This record gives sequence, structure tokens and C-alpha cells, in this order.
Amino acid sequence: MVSHAQSQEARRLTPRQLQILTFIRDYRRKNGYSPTMQELADSLQITKVTVFEHVGALEKKGLLRRLPYKARSLELAPHVDFPDEPAGLPLVGHIAAGAPIEAVENRETVSLDEMFPTKEGTFLLRVRGDSMIEEQICDGDYVVVEKRKDVRDGETVVALLDDGEATLKKLYRDKNKGGFRLQPANPDFAPIFVDKLNIQGVVIGVLRRY
Repeated sequence: MVSHAQSQEARRLTPRQLQILTFIRDYRRKNGYSPTMQELADSLQITKVTVFEHVGALEKKGLLRRLPYKARSLELAPHVDFPDEPAGLPLVGHIAAGAPIEAVENRETVSLDEMFPTKEGTFLLRVRGDSMIEEQICDGDYVVVEKRKDVRDGETVVALLDDGEATLKKLYRDKNKGGFRLQPANPDFAPIFVDKLNIQGVVIGVLRRY
């Protein structure tokens, strides 16, 4: 959950700082990776120097992280409070998938942070394409991604390739060649073999809107 202190910090953001955080959030959800400083400047119609100044201020506030010398390393800190997003969804009861049960209304709220608790935090990405359909991950779904780089073979990961493109695949290490195999879950797609990659996170949940 977002703490009171974090909410207060978000309210002290300037309109431009909130605009930058929101743009990074939306860009990552759409593309699976972060925008560059130049892309931020072009999209917001400000200079690159101004972008650096705002990003530095957001880093000092603990709301944004950036790795030096990497073009797409902007990461939102866990639990950034966006005013256009609800903190959770109401949980009003239970529904039987087997034998019928008595309907009981509860006054609770389901938060993604509580449903998928992690030390590093989580983020959502919207899936484009059907390469993971046999893992029940379909086009238009949202995957819940845990921010971690320690990955076991067979886990579904968000991987950033050398060409700057991000992909959602099951990861396997090639013990003979020393590289990696990114395996789709659809026989119509071929696996991707790479020598190195940048793991953005591991899929720990799927959300689907009917």
C-alpha cells in the first residue's frame, strides 16, 4: 500500500514532474521498457537539459531511479502514487467455482501490492501478440511483473535485448554455449537465442479484462 508519507511526497510534485513520471509509467506499459531522455524531451516538448533537471529532482525525492551510462534505465520507485490510479479495487464477496456457497458481502479492498507482495516491487505491462498463449497469456492481457534479475530457468521474464526491444518469453540458460534461449509458448513462434540480455523482471501474475 502507498504510505501517507509517500502520498504527501507525490502531492508536492510539480506538474511537470508528475507529467514525467506519468509518461514513463505509460511508456513502460505500452513498450515494456523505459523511454530515453531524448524521447522524454521530444514528447513533452522541452529541452533535454530540462529533462535531466527534473529527473535529478525526482531521484532526490526517491521516486525515480536511473542507472548511469544506460539509455533506457529509468525506473519508477515502488509505490509511486499517481492521482489518476485507484489504490485498489473493492472486494465485495466470494463466488463459487465448484459447489454453491452463501453470498457474503465484505467491505475490503484488493491492492495489487498486497496480492503480489515482493521486496522489489511490481509493475504492469500490457501484452501485445500471442507468443505466450500456451501459458494462458493472451493479447491484451496485463502481466504483473516483479522487479528482479535473479531468474530461474523456465520462468517467464521481461527481457530487454541489445537492440532496445523488449520481449516476454520463458528463459532458459544455454549451458553449452553460455548464452540464453528465450522460448515462446506458441509453436508458431521460433525461440530467440542471445548471448546476453537485460532482465527487467519476472511475471508473477496475469490480469485479463473480458
